[in-house]
Amino acid sequence: MARATQKRTLETRARLIAAAEAIVAEVGFEALRVEEVVLRAGTAKGTFFVHFKDKDTLMDLIIGPRIDAHLDALQAGPAPRTIEEMTGALMPLCDLMTCERYVFDVILRYSGAAGVAEIGPIASTFGRQIEIFAQWFDDAPFRRDVTADLLAEGVQAFVIQAMAAQFCALHNSQSIRERLEPYLRAWLTPAAGGT
Repeated sequence: MARATQKRTLETRARLIAAAEAIVAEVGFEALRVEEVVLRAGTAKGTFFVHFKDKDTLMDLIIGPRIDAHLDALQAGPAPRTIEEMTGALMPLCDLMTCERYVFDVILRYSGAAGVAEIGPIASTFGRQIEIFAQWFDDAPFRRDVTADLLAEGVQAFVIQAMAAQFCALHNSQSIRERLEPYLRAWLTPAAGGT
């Protein structure tokens, strides 16, 4: 009996996530409404809230794996040897994370930086980013006076700053790449970046 209930619970949760994925594919993340999700999943609205605290909690489960897919590609690819290669490698991830203002806001709220009590899919990707970026510096022609982890944390911080500027009316005149390259050059090659 308990296994049947657990199986039904997992199936219901999977239907809700699949319905949400389909809606996102049609109308985007922000336009998704809980009412539409439960209608498509064939469940009651109360059932949604048994599985998810709110829409953003569901988005954590949908956006996190998408970030992970981009991180898989970064990890499988060669380590960047230049600032231009690094920004080029990071652009698909940045494009995903800034595809909508709502997506960027959810990512920041669920990154762990906002003191989220639970470590969910999005927060896990932030730790994974540091690991991947740090691996890039094992044998790279970038500065060596600080640890690879510190270099990686700096890259992550500059990526977030460059993406955030895209949503600022006063600072959105440059593309993410145009903003990010000088940051990374100054951070990773300080002698060259200061000339």
